[in-house]
Amino acid sequence: MRSSLVALATAALLLAACAEPSHTSTAPPPKPAGPQAGSPTTPSGKTRIALLLPLSGRAATIGRSMQQAAEMSLFDSGGRELALAAYDSGATPDTAVDAYNRARVDGCALVLGPLFGSSASALAPLVKQGGANVIAFSNDEKAAQPGVWIMGIAAPPQVRRVVDYAISQGIRRFAVFAPRTAYGDQMSSTLQDEAAARGATVVGVEQFDPRSLDLTGAAKRLATDIAGDGKVAILMPVAPPQLSSALASLSAAEIDTSKVQLIGTGVWDAPGIGSDSALRGAWYAAPDPARRADFERRYLAIYGRPPERLATLAYDAVALAAQLARGRSGGSFSADAITNPNGWTGVDGPIRFLPDGRSQRALAVIEIQGDRSVVVSPAPSAFGQAMR
Repeated sequence: MRSSLVALATAALLLAACAEPSHTSTAPPPKPAGPQAGSPTTPSGKTRIALLLPLSGRAATIGRSMQQAAEMSLFDSGGRELALAAYDSGATPDTAVDAYNRARVDGCALVLGPLFGSSASALAPLVKQGGANVIAFSNDEKAAQPGVWIMGIAAPPQVRRVVDYAISQGIRRFAVFAPRTAYGDQMSSTLQDEAAARGATVVGVEQFDPRSLDLTGAAKRLATDIAGDGKVAILMPVAPPQLSSALASLSAAEIDTSKVQLIGTGVWDAPGIGSDSALRGAWYAAPDPARRADFERRYLAIYGRPPERLATLAYDAVALAAQLARGRSGGSFSADAITNPNGWTGVDGPIRFLPDGRSQRALAVIEIQGDRSVVVSPAPSAFGQAMR
């Protein structure tokens, strides 16, 4: 614990406020569109990096955990050339825009965050006006565009990865049991597109009211849909605690989960997911958990509590900023530098940013085996078509 306190003290010394006064210039610079930008470097020569996080509102707990992970990363990455400052992006696009403008006035050269997709989308016009590039923590591919990259683990690639694995195991029939929400709609549509592209068949798509406690009706319709020969993989993009109700409804509809293959998305990547015996043998796609386990142990030792799941995004983003600052060009946060085709590697595994703002992830397929999860298909070691 003594070494952890020393690490924190050192990290604190490395953190410099983006609002540090910039050098005075005798000739006024050209006035850009939007707020007047300050110097991207501090008087001591550090590069200013902004961290936009929800430090107030409904997601403040997540925001604080991500801020602590960012501070931890600054120390671990040896980012002595960075001056990192956190700005409260709140829970709305307007508060995110205000935070971005404050960071821009302070001269920050790169913006890490915000967390929400709608907030990231709201920053795009400011980036187009000449503002700093954004690496957002959202996983919403709709928010992705040139200059605004999403770093979160998008849901469609998770479906593609687990569908590919199911097909490799001889499964050709698929079904969906999902909530009637925007997320459920997206996952249902993605499964149908991906199955069709691979010559597989979707035999049923049943969605239920997410506010209902009784999902039996939808489950019985699903049971009728999947009747026939051949094993069926049922996609259930349902997060705990509602996942328990969804699984119970399958049992009530007399769907034998031992005779179907349950598959899921990253919402299953949560502690205690294997406590329901019906999930034994189920598959989902996510970053390799072994990498995250070490991060979680060290975070717990420093801060005395486990990190929020999204904390790894902030950790990896700061490590990426440090690598960019040490780049061959003397430190560049340009689109060309960010979209390095070789990609980057962090706690959540390899990631590559694309020119259109999306990102590619190397995901593993994980099988739930009671109180532990096992990687049954390792994450690809190189970026390719299967990871699009």
